[in-house]
Amino acid sequence: MLDQPYLLLVLAPLFWGGNVVAAKLVVGEISPFLLLACRCVLATLFILPFSYRHLRNDWAEVKRTWPVLMAFGIVGYAFFNVLLYVGLTMTTAVNSAIEQASLPMLILGANFLFFRVRANLLQIFGVLLAIFGVILTATHGDPSRLLRMDINLGDGFVILACLAYTGYTLALRFRPKVHMFSFMAVSFFGAASSAVIMLALFGGGLGSVSTLAHASPTVWLVIAYVATFPSMFSQIAYARGVELVGANRAAPSHNLIPVFGTLGSVLILGESLEGYHFLAAGIIIFGIVLAEWAARRRTA
Repeated sequence: MLDQPYLLLVLAPLFWGGNVVAAKLVVGEISPFLLLACRCVLATLFILPFSYRHLRNDWAEVKRTWPVLMAFGIVGYAFFNVLLYVGLTMTTAVNSAIEQASLPMLILGANFLFFRVRANLLQIFGVLLAIFGVILTATHGDPSRLLRMDINLGDGFVILACLAYTGYTLALRFRPKVHMFSFMAVSFFGAASSAVIMLALFGGGLGSVSTLAHASPTVWLVIAYVATFPSMFSQIAYARGVELVGANRAAPSHNLIPVFGTLGSVLILGESLEGYHFLAAGIIIFGIVLAEWAARRRTA
């Protein structure tokens, strides 16, 4: 499966879409900083048994590049998720979905600015088409809602989260040459370390962990989910997908996040599925296919 880039680039947004739904489920029940710390610490403990053998084999390279490996986790996992979780406490799901839809264009633009990686017009059209489908999903079939959207602090946090993940995606081209599990183990440790520090400084202190003793079953289920699927499995899938096809060609897959988020809302939150959801999903998929086809034609 790790050699199937398009399957990997579908699984990653599937799990990330679930991350948004899970975080919304527990807003007001657990602080964003405590949720992040639980997620990162448990994810690190979860992956260590699988990565131990690879860490031993890669130890010389890990010792040489550990600050870089930890920085991937700090930026791509800890910063992105804490900014997203904090933003979700102050902004709507519509705003969050639209802002995360900016990721492909941010990645394309950053690739051009920093690495002079050009995208042809058909690629850009495909990405824009996919983003329109995302907007259709996020605005419940009424794109004019964009004109009435209030901008608040939560939107700023979500946009900062997107910028953090754009930097992480572009930096993956410089990932040290270690096994995927070695990479994940050290970067997760970096994320966990920074998450604990943020909890101590901004999340009510380390003593706030004691509030979990009175947490609802929903909180525990959400912690278990975000510590495994959006943390370990999605990151492996996306990092490997970028490695196989490049950042530009992987970027449009982010448009699937709000699609899967919508489906998760239907299945978990009990929201109704409307006709525009199917239309938007078709537009998004067509846009991604078009952008990918244009990229293949350009490199052929």
